[in-house]
Amino acid sequence: MGKLNQVADGVWVRQSEWVWSNSIVVRGEDGLILIDPGINGSELNQLADDVERLGIPVVAGFSTHPHWDHLLWHPRFGDVPRYATPAAAHLAGRARERAQAMAAESASDVPLDLVALATALPADGGPVPGEVIEHQAHAVGHAAVLLADRGVLLAGDMLSDVLIPLFDFRQDDQVGAYEKALDRLGEAARHVDVVVPGHGAVAEGSEVAARLAADHAYVDALRRAAEPVDARLDQDWLSGPHQSNLEQAHHSSR
Repeated sequence: MGKLNQVADGVWVRQSEWVWSNSIVVRGEDGLILIDPGINGSELNQLADDVERLGIPVVAGFSTHPHWDHLLWHPRFGDVPRYATPAAAHLAGRARERAQAMAAESASDVPLDLVALATALPADGGPVPGEVIEHQAHAVGHAAVLLADRGVLLAGDMLSDVLIPLFDFRQDDQVGAYEKALDRLGEAARHVDVVVPGHGAVAEGSEVAARLAADHAYVDALRRAAEPVDARLDQDWLSGPHQSNLEQAHHSSR
C-alpha cells in the first residue's frame, strides 16, 4: 500500500489503507485523469506528490459512481472538471450533504468542500480515454472504463477480490442489473489482461476470468435463493451487506 504503481502503459494505481481503495491515474491525450482518488487527506496529499513526480498536468477527474469514497478531491489536484455519468453526477449533487457527512465520519482530513462536485460527462467522453461502460449495478449510473488499446478495464466497485457484489438500495432488481452488468464487463474483459477494481488487488491474466466467475456465481446463487459459496464472505464485516443483499433479492423475486 501507499505508492503509485504502473500497471499498464499510462495507467497507475495507488492503494489506500481504507477498504483497499484504489486511486487510479490515467494518461489521456491532454494530460492526466484522476479516477476515484482517495481516501484520507494524508493519502490524497501523497497521491498529489506522486502525480507531480510524473510531470504531466491533471486535466480532469472521474468518479465511477456516486458513493462518497469515489467523490473525493484535493486542492493540489487542481481546479479542473470532475466528471461522472450524467445519472451519477445528478445523484451526487442531490446527495452531496450525505456524502460530505459520510466522508467526515469515515475518513480523516478530507477537504469536505470538494466532496461530490461532479459534472455530467459529455456524450463523447470528454477527456476520459477509452470506452465508458455505464450500467446500474451497485449504484445509479455506475461506469467502468475500458482502455482496450492498453489491455486494461477499470471496473469501479465490481470484480473485487475483497468485496462481494453490493446491491444498491435505491434501485429494484439489483440481481438483474448485476447480471446485465457482468455480461457487459465480461465482453469488455475479452479485450484486456488487467482489471483494476475500486477495492482490492489488481487482477491480471487468468485472475480476470476468476473475478468474473466469482461475481457471477454469487449473483446466480441469490437468483436461486441459495447460499453462495464465496471465500469473500469469510470476512465478518461483510455479513451485514450480504444479509441485505439476500433480503433485497428475495423481495425482488416476489
